Amino acid sequence: MIHASQLASMQNRDGGWGYRGGSPSVTEPTCFALLALAAAGWGTATAAGVDWLKRRQRADGGWPPRDEVDQSTWVSALPLLLPPKLKEPLNIPRAVEWVSAQSGRESGWLYRLRLLLAGFGSDPQNANPGWPWYPGTAAWVAPTALTLLALEKIQREQPSKALEERCQGGRAYLRVRRCADGGWNHGSTRALGYDGPSYPETTGLALLALHGSPIPAQSMDMARRHYREARSMEALSWLTLGLAAHGEKAPPPADAPYPPRTTLDLALAVVAAAAPERGNIFLE
Repeated sequence: MIHASQLASMQNRDGGWGYRGGSPSVTEPTCFALLALAAAGWGTATAAGVDWLKRRQRADGGWPPRDEVDQSTWVSALPLLLPPKLKEPLNIPRAVEWVSAQSGRESGWLYRLRLLLAGFGSDPQNANPGWPWYPGTAAWVAPTALTLLALEKIQREQPSKALEERCQGGRAYLRVRRCADGGWNHGSTRALGYDGPSYPETTGLALLALHGSPIPAQSMDMARRHYREARSMEALSWLTLGLAAHGEKAPPPADAPYPPRTTLDLALAVVAAAAPERGNIFLE
């Protein structure tokens, strides 16, 4: 049985969380741990975690992945996923400004112009702006899905036409990145002339981010197959949340749930376990 108390016990003295118990605090597991504790209604330990985030927010509004990196990256979207009360101490307007200004370089007009001048045709997959891991690089499915969920949450709290248009572009990016088998992988649907296979984690995450959008039956079938064959707590959790976002309760795993290997595994398991009774915190 997964308990939020396990996650709380892994908190470092500085208020944050590392990828594993006892490892240095970094932004991604800290955000997911706070999100999971909030989903489970566990108020203890959250104030110190938010304070850890507050101290590391950069002047441009974003966050670095760790203290050693002097640059805001994709993790800047993760604090935006927190419930309104938790993120009050953070400079949310500045964070939204930074996050919404980012996009994959392949969707920029200059990059596409260079391809045309070099004699390459325009790839329709690049017409819709997703989000990259690092500024100035190509967009990928996971940061796009998580940033989309984050900006949708801000949009529900403070409606904005500009944010809605940005979210529409993110949804379009995910739809055209669907693999031939119906699921999603990290980004490219084809490589060296061959169709790329989808992965369980990214399929579940993409389905979650596309909640409320029509989903082909093939994609739901692929998600069910991935769920049956999943071999990690992360995969089971994302697929559980993704299927539930489209009205389908995932069946119990055929085997005993795989033990969480990292803070992220544990946090996602807490979120997935809390969703049926307390609601999906990603979509609130």
